[in-house]
Amino acid sequence: MSIEQRHDVLIIGSGAAGLGLALRLKQSLRVAVISKGALQEGNTYYAQGGISAVLSDEDSFDSHVEDTLIAGGGLCDEEVVRLVVEHGPANIHWLLNEGVAFTREGRNDPASDFHLTREGGHSHRRVVHAADATGKMLESTLESQARESSNIDIFEHHIAIDLITSSKRGGNKRVRGAYLLDRKNDRVVTFCARFVVLATGAANKVYLYTSNPDVATGDGIAMAWRAGCRVANMEFIQFHPTCLYHPQAKSYLISEALRGEGATLHLPDGHRFMPDFDERSELAPRDVVARTIDHEMKRIGADCVYLDISHKSREFITEHFPNIYRRCLDFGIDITSERIPVVPAAHYTCGGVITDHFARTDLAGLYAIGETTYTGLHGANRLASNSLLECLVFGEMAAEDIHSSLEQIIQPPEAKPWDESRVTDSDEQVVVSHNWEELRRFMWDYVGIVRSNKRLERAKRRVNLLRHEIEEYYSNFRVNNDLLELRNLVEVADLIIRSAQSRRESRGLHYTIDFPRSDSSQRKPTTLIPDNYYPIEE
Repeated sequence: MSIEQRHDVLIIGSGAAGLGLALRLKQSLRVAVISKGALQEGNTYYAQGGISAVLSDEDSFDSHVEDTLIAGGGLCDEEVVRLVVEHGPANIHWLLNEGVAFTREGRNDPASDFHLTREGGHSHRRVVHAADATGKMLESTLESQARESSNIDIFEHHIAIDLITSSKRGGNKRVRGAYLLDRKNDRVVTFCARFVVLATGAANKVYLYTSNPDVATGDGIAMAWRAGCRVANMEFIQFHPTCLYHPQAKSYLISEALRGEGATLHLPDGHRFMPDFDERSELAPRDVVARTIDHEMKRIGADCVYLDISHKSREFITEHFPNIYRRCLDFGIDITSERIPVVPAAHYTCGGVITDHFARTDLAGLYAIGETTYTGLHGANRLASNSLLECLVFGEMAAEDIHSSLEQIIQPPEAKPWDESRVTDSDEQVVVSHNWEELRRFMWDYVGIVRSNKRLERAKRRVNLLRHEIEEYYSNFRVNNDLLELRNLVEVADLIIRSAQSRRESRGLHYTIDFPRSDSSQRKPTTLIPDNYYPIEE
């Protein structure tokens, strides 16, 4: 029996981007919000640092724009950067109206009483936060509002399989909805919608070590690519310099805000090494810090380096970083008196599905927002705490464009039901688990912080073999969560490798020993075009 859902707007993803957009849409619209797991399970919930915005008289839009452009290594779209920066303050106040409780200075001025911190690459204190758990506060607040909204239907534990598009080629091709696997009931549901929004977040589970939760498997990027959308800048994967190094600490991030408040990085012998490499020391951009840590670990054969904030008072540490303090204490590390063992880990996908200023993709009716996208904001590297800002601003822009486009499509279109009549249940699930492990390990070994032509060639050969094996498996057996995620990860891995191979220079987050310098002739985005790409006709 075919199960079908019909909505005006289908939002695949439930982080700050997806929920923020859902809450901005008109109450008259029927909205479906899809979450792969529980509603809160995503990168937003685990974001510690905060949201960058110009909220101080000592700061300016021009300064925030300049800091973003510098961090972006010459590849940011300045028009997009200014659009996002100038929409920042209004979005912070929108969050206040939704009930987000940011940390305050205590001056009793609701308009300007924010406690602002400074992170790497920023020239001013401009990061508004909720202690050291901004994402948790943001996600919890937006979730509460969404659950109370009468026009928003929430579907948890659903994973998207593929987008449904019209059969017409060329500019008339349009998205019609998506097929989703209901993980709890083990059935495929057809979702039909006037507009579809990809807000599926990151692709960093393609790497063996990552700060991201398990759901970050690049689903939106892979689905959009298969549907005919271009992607850009997939070689620029940001590795966060400081993830907790402990055998029981899975993917636990030590916020950059610690370095913003004076924490320093040390080798096992106690030597503070960042001043030896960059005049900005620990406040250099993340790519510089991560590459320096990687260099020093390999040079001396160390398993980790150490982050030290113990020179601050106990009261300061427990007040500003209560969650990090408690979490480290769970592993026997008292950060008020001990150094924190840390290693770099894949953290942020700077590239993704190409969108315009209104979050529109190459496929009519399909929008993409958040970490799934390439908007031009981040360039070759992301400035700290610009990511949640991007989610909010492009959610706002997408809502505006959807409202202006309602007359184009009056009713949700029809779509063919999912057909699995010619597949069977698999009795070889071990194939999926082994391929998953192999993929993440060779991506870490060959397409990590430091790359080379030879490493990329090895990775490309392996991903080609995996792709063939997984597609054959996908064609013959009923879908399940692990198979769908692996299929998407292989697609994303291939896009990352191809993009890295095409950039024959080092810039921002992409560093190759074969081309260690930047080349001004390559100062442009890396754009990949699928075989089924057909530009929208104006």
